[in-house]
Amino acid sequence: MRIVILGTGGYHPNERRHTACVMIPERGIIFDAGTGFFRVPQFVEQKKLNVFLSHAHFDHIIGLTFPLVALHRKEIEAIRIFGDAKTLQAVQIHLFAEPTFPVVPDFEYVELAESTTVPGNGILTYCPLNHPGGSIGFRIDWPETSLAYITDTIADGTYTDFVAGVDLLIHECNFPDSGVDLAKMTGHSYTTSVARVAAEASVKRLVLTHIDPQLTSDDPIDLSVAQAIFRETTIAQDLDEIEL
Repeated sequence: MRIVILGTGGYHPNERRHTACVMIPERGIIFDAGTGFFRVPQFVEQKKLNVFLSHAHFDHIIGLTFPLVALHRKEIEAIRIFGDAKTLQAVQIHLFAEPTFPVVPDFEYVELAESTTVPGNGILTYCPLNHPGGSIGFRIDWPETSLAYITDTIADGTYTDFVAGVDLLIHECNFPDSGVDLAKMTGHSYTTSVARVAAEASVKRLVLTHIDPQLTSDDPIDLSVAQAIFRETTIAQDLDEIEL
């Protein structure tokens, strides 16, 4: 199963990274709809898409305004948006307010249930995360593999059991350790804290994303620090593809 990382930045895009979006093309599953969502049509394999939103901050939902042309051309036939009630309401009332976006897409909005069956005979569950305004993390367990997507949170260990043992953990790492104060102030994660979660949860592989857009180097979060704690750690780049 192929996972495509369409956006790896946080807050706003820069020349290197678009904001949060992760796609599983063969199963029509997408996590978050940041600016990286503009790339979705070129990877579509299933014309009916299920988009799971972690929360309603703009860097995670603005991409929902992008697919009108693909829908019109039938490159995408339908999009279902999953989220908690607060997130869905924010998208419908604020993102698609008539003065700002008068052509309302014909999306189906689905409030998350305790568990959701997803393509491939998978079961999706979610948990609350610690972030200003709230956020939620997702986990999918298929018969053959599993993954978790955790973004916009303080890596405080409260969800370690939730992600325990997954084959792939995609986790935000907005700051290196030098940004610990900013991480705590903004409700984000820093390198050591994320690596500790991965190690304590005994995941198989950790991929770091949602990087501070002010940090544009090849190694913005000091990868060696993470690998000293959890060896199987990499930093995602836009358009990376992961086999799971």
